[in-house]
Amino acid sequence: MFVEKIKSEGLAHLSYLVGAGGRAAVIDPRRDCEVYVEMAAGRGCRITHILETHRNEDLVSGAPVLAEWTGAEVFHGPNAAGEVAYARPVCEGEAFMLGKLLIKVLETPGHTDDSLSFALYDTAFGADAVGVFTGDALFVGDVGRTDFYPDRAAAVAGLLYDSLGKILALGDQAMLYPAHGAGSVCGNNMADREFSTLGYERRHNPMLQIGDRDAFIEKKLAEHHYQPPYFRLMEKLNRKGARAPGAGLTPPPLGPGAVERLAERARLVDVRGTAAFLGAHPPGALALSVDMLPAFAGWLLDPDEDLVLIADDARQAALAARYLARIGYDRVAGYLKAAMPAWAAQAKDFASVPVVDAGTVAQRVAGQPDDWTLLDVRGITEVAQGIVAGAQPIYVGELPQRLDELDPARRYTVMCASGARATIAASVLLKNRFRQVDVFLGSMGAWQRADHPVVAPR
Repeated sequence: MFVEKIKSEGLAHLSYLVGAGGRAAVIDPRRDCEVYVEMAAGRGCRITHILETHRNEDLVSGAPVLAEWTGAEVFHGPNAAGEVAYARPVCEGEAFMLGKLLIKVLETPGHTDDSLSFALYDTAFGADAVGVFTGDALFVGDVGRTDFYPDRAAAVAGLLYDSLGKILALGDQAMLYPAHGAGSVCGNNMADREFSTLGYERRHNPMLQIGDRDAFIEKKLAEHHYQPPYFRLMEKLNRKGARAPGAGLTPPPLGPGAVERLAERARLVDVRGTAAFLGAHPPGALALSVDMLPAFAGWLLDPDEDLVLIADDARQAALAARYLARIGYDRVAGYLKAAMPAWAAQAKDFASVPVVDAGTVAQRVAGQPDDWTLLDVRGITEVAQGIVAGAQPIYVGELPQRLDELDPARRYTVMCASGARATIAASVLLKNRFRQVDVFLGSMGAWQRADHPVVAPR
């Protein structure tokens, strides 16, 4: 009897392989799902069940692909917004046996109407649950977001409160297996660990300390979550079922000439580190380092456009392509072989972005030049904790839609918490004919370490 966790970096997505007696189930598989087949084979098991806790908004499900590969049946919750074409609906009370391992279905709506949890029992030892797969209902240190039904906001928050009570009723001894860890867009305050029990969460999870249903609803209604445009694509793909990623996971190397020709119709995406992009990049490239791709590609890229990657090497390009495929971006035409040294050696034009430090920004803030703006691209919850006096806040993900609020004739210094998101934002500005742009390297972290003041946002 075993439970194996599979983590998808960047998305902080957690899926599971659980089995006994030569049979196994996969809970919430990702799209690039060869890992489950390999792990099951290593355990001497055949995958017979694929269980989805809900229709994901932030990644493409691998359930239809895995079902095709293994012959396993896919099970999904009732009340999905549109039929899930590749799955059979299951309801509370249904159960599955894998050897002496029993999995019971619990309906736990709130995050989504179709949310399920799966309680795990070892029938050879007692009647208590040994664990529960909670999807996006309950996390380590937090609970799921409830903002996907704005016209029923209070009602769905109340449903989550009730569902959490049902989960906790399984007993303090049960291990908690959520669908996401810290860094996911599906919660705000997850703990930076991926192990817990229901008993620990009952005593220490801040949201579970709210014992009054109305107070819980009020707390959920006060939360703010961003919904990237690609969520709509995920809804579509996870209703009809996406195909396997295919050959796009190994993008071919391209020479500078080929990249330059492709750039006439394709988007150049620089997946190298922040410092590399700031130092030199092809003109018009979007800065999206590999570790930032899962969070921001869905805001800034069109799934119907071809992409050419600026990468350090084949390994980095392949990792970027895999991250993109997990959120439905399949049109990677290739990557620039040898990156910027090869580009420069062919006498191709390249651009760079100036950087400034905390002292320079402090001087500008004090002097407030008429033609200069400090642009803060952090999220709304970060900005609420304090902002540099005079800064203009626009979240980096929303920047392309809000460019008309800015003046290309002005000078802009872009900041975030460290400089990574500011570099993304600077690349968006430069792509859109803003010419006087620099990046506050270190950003709010450096500002506060230098003991410069922050003020409440207006």
